[in-house]
Amino acid sequence: MSRPGYDSVVLITGFPSFVAKRMLHHLLASEPRTLVYAVVLAKSWAQASTERDALPAPDRERVVLLEGDVTAMDLGLSGAEFRQLTREVDRIHHLAYMGHAGADRSAAHDLNVVGTAEVIELARACASLQCLVHQSTAFVSGDRTGTVYEDDLEAGQTFRNPVEETRMRAEVLVRRAMRHVPVAVIRPTTVVGDSVSGEIDRLDGLYLLVLLIMAAPPDIAIPMPGRGDVPLNIVPIDFVVRAAHAIGLHRLAPRRTFHIADPHPLSARRVFDLVAKASGRRAARGHIPSNLAKALLRTPGIERFLRSPRAFVEQLTTPVRYDARNADLVLAGAGITCPPFESYVDVLVGAVQDRVRERRERLEPEAGADADLDIEDPLS
Repeated sequence: MSRPGYDSVVLITGFPSFVAKRMLHHLLASEPRTLVYAVVLAKSWAQASTERDALPAPDRERVVLLEGDVTAMDLGLSGAEFRQLTREVDRIHHLAYMGHAGADRSAAHDLNVVGTAEVIELARACASLQCLVHQSTAFVSGDRTGTVYEDDLEAGQTFRNPVEETRMRAEVLVRRAMRHVPVAVIRPTTVVGDSVSGEIDRLDGLYLLVLLIMAAPPDIAIPMPGRGDVPLNIVPIDFVVRAAHAIGLHRLAPRRTFHIADPHPLSARRVFDLVAKASGRRAARGHIPSNLAKALLRTPGIERFLRSPRAFVEQLTTPVRYDARNADLVLAGAGITCPPFESYVDVLVGAVQDRVRERRERLEPEAGADADLDIEDPLS
């Protein structure tokens, strides 16, 4: 039962991570009579408080920060806080996860698997929970090829890194809990920045391709890493957040899985050509084999970003499509569609160029005019 004075109460984990901040802002904007609880790590308390304090007063009053840790028993909350959540919370958006491909296996297991198990225990205890929205990833499919359906999970696949594997293990726990908990799983494909502003938290995934192209001399035609004939499914963060929110509100969502995907994914070659054009570079007609591509991605200024070059190149060369009929059913009714990559590629590239320029301006007084492509660590 929601707290008196509010129509609903939502709990989000992972705040103030990039995706959790985006979800918080979307909740506040689209649900003016909703109270939001956010579980915050002690080390992130100052940042979370700053984010909340920057909100307009009416919104700020609807955000309650709780110091805790999803990997701890009862989310690291006091007994009184835990019981209060079980009485009041209607929906949960579980957004505390390790998503960076280069993450340590132990850290990925703790946050992705143990954290999910603890959130499920809270969900079990909630008296009036309508939906727990568990944010997973389409890459729980690992090295599978062909069409992957939303109901698919364990199919003998192998994984490119511990993050893919532990997020699949987390989904196993969620599948088991579906018998007793109204939980929906969302699986975004490759997530990029905001389709309007270009805002993003870290430069990894597709951004490694952007950095590679930007690092090349302007007069050199850049070869495609791999053949480029496979679909590369890309979704902007604003679409992902709107989709996750709509799914959490839909009566058919519990006990289902949803691929958040572009219904018309471009080929990796087409994405490469569009990024090159937006960067003011020329793309060569040919390609380089994947083994050479891995070496190319160790270009100075890029290698520090790429903790797992094999994973990135294999993503560009794995022929896989993600069926999204469950998501299509819900999102079509809500009027939510994925914008085509062509409509926002310039925005994404521009955001990277601005970030590179700002970094160079900070470094030049110390490094001199020879400061090269050297951007902050993607984990920051």
